[in-house]
Amino acid sequence: MPCHHKLEEYVDAYVEAAGIAGDRKGPLFRTAAGKTGRLTGNPLTRRDAYRMVRRRQRDAGIATDIGCHTFRATAITNYLTNGGSLEKAQQLANHESARTTKLYDRRDDKVSLDEVERITI
Repeated sequence: MPCHHKLEEYVDAYVEAAGIAGDRKGPLFRTAAGKTGRLTGNPLTRRDAYRMVRRRQRDAGIATDIGCHTFRATAITNYLTNGGSLEKAQQLANHESARTTKLYDRRDDKVSLDEVERITI
């Protein structure tokens, strides 16, 4: 699957900064050696990624629980908001059913000012 040109730039910068450009057989995303800031040769597991996202959530002061699927929902919603089709979103997400893709569509979650103004005080 092709990647967005911005993602390609970010991954290239990460590979360069991490010093792993010469290790083509090693994992792209790796665990850190404690709090040293150095990467190991071990792959980052899904649990490691989840814990990392949760730490960043807390550090940013975000009260709402987020996880890796939050990013998936954001990407699908953003794609659809910008005129993408549900069928292509399904294909990009690698979902068998469009019903699954619709579960990640958060376009209807936004409340407009017009709706709020319907409240009488």
